[in-house]
Amino acid sequence: MRVFNFSAGPAVLPEAVLRKAADEMLDWRGSGMSVMEMSHRGPEFMSIAQKAESDFRRLMAVPDSYKVLFLQGGAIAENAIIPMNLLHGRDGADYVNTGEWSKKSIKEAGKYTRVNIAASSEDEGFSYVPPQSTWRLDPRAAYVHVCTNETIGGVEYAWTPDTGDVPLVADMSSHLMSRVIDVSRYGVIYGGAQKNIGPAGLTLVVVRDDLLDRALPITPSAFHWKEQAEADSMLNTPPTYAIYIAGLVFEWLDAQGGVEAIERKNIAKANLLYALLDASDFYVSPVRREDRSRMNVPFKLREPALDEAFLEGAQQRGMLQLKGHRSVGGMRASIYNAMPIEGVQALVDYMREFERERA
Repeated sequence: MRVFNFSAGPAVLPEAVLRKAADEMLDWRGSGMSVMEMSHRGPEFMSIAQKAESDFRRLMAVPDSYKVLFLQGGAIAENAIIPMNLLHGRDGADYVNTGEWSKKSIKEAGKYTRVNIAASSEDEGFSYVPPQSTWRLDPRAAYVHVCTNETIGGVEYAWTPDTGDVPLVADMSSHLMSRVIDVSRYGVIYGGAQKNIGPAGLTLVVVRDDLLDRALPITPSAFHWKEQAEADSMLNTPPTYAIYIAGLVFEWLDAQGGVEAIERKNIAKANLLYALLDASDFYVSPVRREDRSRMNVPFKLREPALDEAFLEGAQQRGMLQLKGHRSVGGMRASIYNAMPIEGVQALVDYMREFERERA
């Protein structure tokens, strides 16, 4: 029996994608091979990779002046790869600190350059996005970095920062493809695939062409965006099966009506859950309303002693991975693109039932 998987990542995948992959596991479309067995330079896999990139570009309306790279290492690796690729001839970068993932980015960048914390929401437990009017940006910075959705704290940018001529770099790991964005407002967009795109192991990087010549001389070839772009992301063997699954997810998303349609569904799911939280004094939502994530919804029970009973009851009803991150405690429901609204409704019904019994 399929459960409702509220994991923050690796996360739920569309059932239709899993069934398609199962059907093609031993023989991909008459090739006599599994995708896992294919040469990444053979015509079969080359067609898979080319279609995946084409579909991603169309779904996200990526301008022709940007390269799309399918890489490895996850967003944490990109935290180091970003300064390597953008610092040549420049000293310093601006970072906005909105939570645990921003902190990891800041720590990694500090190994390569001077980091200016342009703004931070740590003063209120990372429960909001600092208004841009409070940011202290350095006009000489190599770039401005933001994490547009904090998976742990459940804080999401509902707006796009304006950084002028300084490139805006965004970690979108946990909400990429969940909402319409204007790619042209960013210099670099990156994210791990294991939320809305596919299995762990694949990292997507979207980088504006004019930023490909800024790499430090020490940048390894495998991490050098320009070299990877010139090699069509195949300077080294790419994560072939993860790219294949991502391509199936893109086809599924297209069948749902594209990013605009999935955004409407995501709004409906988030509204359903937040409406319960706002109507209850048994549960507490820690994030400022205008900055609440549609993808990751943290909440706490008024009585923490009830946490284990809540999780046990949820598991008995086929709802898994609701425990909050160890750094913040409480609960967290991750409701990515592939989570059906029926799953959110089941959670809401259970939360109401639990409150009636325990309040």
